[in-house]
Amino acid sequence: MFNRRRFLETLSGVPLIGGFFAAGTSSCSVGVETSRDYFKELGVRTFINAAGTYTALTASLMQKETLDAIQYASRYFVSLEELQEKVGARIARLLDCDAAMVTAGAASALTLGTAAVLTGKEKEKIVRLPDLTGMKSEVIIQKTHRFGYDHAVRNCGIRLIEVESRQELAEAVNEKTAMMLFLNDNNDVGPIQDIEFVELGKKYGIPTFNDCAADVPPLENLYKYTRMGFDLVTFSGGKGLRGPQSTGLLIGRRDLIEAARLNTTPHSDTIGRGMKVNKEELLGLLAALELYIGKDHASERLEWERRAELIRKSATSIPGVEAEIYVPPIANHVPHIRISWGNSSVPLTPEQASEELRHGDPSIEVKQDETALLVGVWMMQPGEAEVVARRISEVLQS
Repeated sequence: MFNRRRFLETLSGVPLIGGFFAAGTSSCSVGVETSRDYFKELGVRTFINAAGTYTALTASLMQKETLDAIQYASRYFVSLEELQEKVGARIARLLDCDAAMVTAGAASALTLGTAAVLTGKEKEKIVRLPDLTGMKSEVIIQKTHRFGYDHAVRNCGIRLIEVESRQELAEAVNEKTAMMLFLNDNNDVGPIQDIEFVELGKKYGIPTFNDCAADVPPLENLYKYTRMGFDLVTFSGGKGLRGPQSTGLLIGRRDLIEAARLNTTPHSDTIGRGMKVNKEELLGLLAALELYIGKDHASERLEWERRAELIRKSATSIPGVEAEIYVPPIANHVPHIRISWGNSSVPLTPEQASEELRHGDPSIEVKQDETALLVGVWMMQPGEAEVVARRISEVLQS
């Protein structure tokens, strides 16, 4: 089992990144002093992130120790392959898994993991992708697990075979079956849940791949699914881990991770050549992961709950407005507030209220559906929850 105290005691002695880590570091981002206001020069407006770690909103903000690691890496030349290997080995030890690598986001990990399953370490197969002539070419997925990012798997030339039951999965297995793909966020809606899915993969000798891109926190998820038996698992590096946005983690079986590395940079004739991860991102994600593992997660959770209650209480002080705090069961598993007003005197639709917040001063990004504003608190910086609470109240009363 993971021991946080032992991790903190040993990390300071680690030569590569130990100097970048400080126990008890604040979870807030640290501003970088610069003589230029680049965003202002470009006419790009910054905003308070009251939505979450969405890619289109540039996900999360990196912390000082992560930026220190990036700046350190920028001053030296190293072998990219050697650094990827050493960083992967360090991450594998941290996450108690067989092997690991840093990818160009979780979508990149989906492509590289699939490529690894298809090609192994055979160079002739690696250079042929996505031409699968004479190779396995089908990936089984539950119909309820189809999602926008499965295109990253189809990039490799495979055909997704949809199933809706354990019996259909058994019937779908044949000599062309290369892999079984699982979307962790849809665990509760699929007829075959995670543990059984892994068991079926073992039964039929087919590698299983679990996409957990947005499924940290909680911390335990970083260990849970490889221990469960999934052959490959991916997480985003730029969401809850607060590493560089363009990074991801691919962890799992050593032979598959080694094959995945052969399918990407710096190897030129590969399907993943454009999925480059530079030395700055490699060290940046490692530093971010160390910080994440060592932080006080309980205190951070209490702060998120405080922010959510502050916003909920402010919103419900307006006649006719209702607000509830909820936590999504898997992905983005942190406190959110759902604010609705039905047929009250508030004249705005949720979409209009969202636009008012976006174009106000300061600009605030939230999410919305047809009936409510959806406010996430975990990407707010210190003091911003109070601003968000005030602005939502002003908008709904205007």
